[in-house]
Amino acid sequence: MKRTRFSEEQIIGVLKEAEAGAKTADLARRHGVSEATIYNWKSKYGGMEVSDARRLKELESENAKLKRLLADAMLDKAALKDLLAKNV
Repeated sequence: MKRTRFSEEQIIGVLKEAEAGAKTADLARRHGVSEATIYNWKSKYGGMEVSDARRLKELESENAKLKRLLADAMLDKAALKDLLAKNV
């Protein structure tokens, strides 16, 4: 998985600067990211506070864990169906 150089707090700080009126090109140059990255951050974190971003990260990790559990359960179910079909 790709690791980000910026924490949620830093990203939200950059977005607050943008909301305060700083130009996107200046922000991108100052923080060492591309303008596209700042626009992507706006789409994901726009209007959030730090606590909201932390909660979003927790929910995303919990959702990924639940998806893995569901996939494992479905795989077990399919294996049991195959086993029962062979026995009949």
